[in-house]
Amino acid sequence: MNAHTGPQTAPALLRSDVDGVATLTLNRPQSRNPLSEAMLAALSEAFTMIAGDRSVRAVVLSAAGPVFCAGHDLKEMSAHRADADRGRAYFTDILGRCSAMMQQITSLPQPVIAAVEGTATAAGCQLVASCDLAAAGSQAKFCTPGVHIGLFCSTPMVALSRNLAAKHALEMLLLGEMVPAPEAARMGLVNRVVPAGEALAEAQRLAGVIASKSPATVKIGKRAFYEQREMGLSAAYDHASAVMVENMLARDAEEGIGAFMDKRPPVWES
Repeated sequence: MNAHTGPQTAPALLRSDVDGVATLTLNRPQSRNPLSEAMLAALSEAFTMIAGDRSVRAVVLSAAGPVFCAGHDLKEMSAHRADADRGRAYFTDILGRCSAMMQQITSLPQPVIAAVEGTATAAGCQLVASCDLAAAGSQAKFCTPGVHIGLFCSTPMVALSRNLAAKHALEMLLLGEMVPAPEAARMGLVNRVVPAGEALAEAQRLAGVIASKSPATVKIGKRAFYEQREMGLSAAYDHASAVMVENMLARDAEEGIGAFMDKRPPVWES
């Protein structure tokens, strides 16, 4: 992907596709891979393209360099304090664009797996929390440090509060301390902790397992998971039951169940 390079010549975001897995790599290591205007645009464009790409069955989100993502580009944002409205319109726009991109991850038909090495801070931590799964190197750390600089991490809070128990989320938000990968796993922010440098390989392994499943079934399941999570218990069961009826009538469920009974590998619809 060569769009949205900004003033630099290298693309802000790289993409490679292998065996149904699209790997996206944040490619601004010299500036700690911030969610700048260019990076947000590149990510949004990539997710839009992937959503309609039937050849992609899972997505891995990684980063170049020693930092996964440092969050918003504070220099870019602070420059707009000189605007007539002290930056209100710009801040509203950029935060809206960031929130929309995070929601693209949730609504994407394919599961998205973060591969984290180094640090993921503020909106970078939000990015990890927004992914469906996450693998982290043993030296990775996570932090929502806005409280230290008078800017509470309110938008990262949305994703954190939907991944972590309330007291864990508030601990990160109120203390702003670095959380080591093993502790992040205990809290529920990441799924796997692997030796440093192996997060990408583990994320791609998980993606490969997902890619071997029925893409239609994975799409149904991911969508239903996020839909039911916002409902009350009774409504969630009603919704999940209705989804399962439609799933049961789908071609891949018939094929999968038949293959199981026949003791043969299933052949999924592409």
